[in-house]
Amino acid sequence: MRPAAGGALSGCVVWGFVFLLLLGCLVPAAMMIGGVSSTLGGEAVARRMSPLLCPEGSSGEIITYQTITTDEFGNPGPSTAYEMQCVDDSGSVTREPSPDYAFIWLGILGALALLTAGLLSLLLAAPVGVLIGRVLRRREAKS
Repeated sequence: MRPAAGGALSGCVVWGFVFLLLLGCLVPAAMMIGGVSSTLGGEAVARRMSPLLCPEGSSGEIITYQTITTDEFGNPGPSTAYEMQCVDDSGSVTREPSPDYAFIWLGILGALALLTAGLLSLLLAAPVGVLIGRVLRRREAKS
């Protein structure tokens, strides 16, 4: 194999390693931020999701209600449900309450984390490759 081909192959391997490393950090962080923000900051998320989910001339608002869920052992317990409904200026509901706003919000944040990991790995692959090369040369010099 020629050195140029080996360099391109090793560059792709380094990029893949950096990408997977960043992806393993950014996607769980985005999911945690999305889950917390869709409940604690639900009104802000509803404002962002209204153009995607609500008909023209209406805006999203979060409604909450008490419900009962079961844990992993089958024991029932109290819980709070969060749903977004669309309401027009007169106060009538134009779209029935649904929890889909949270799933779409998580998907958007996950896609942004994926894009960020890809762009950061492109920027960091060369410095990481140089660092790996220096470490390997030091090991060869010692032995």
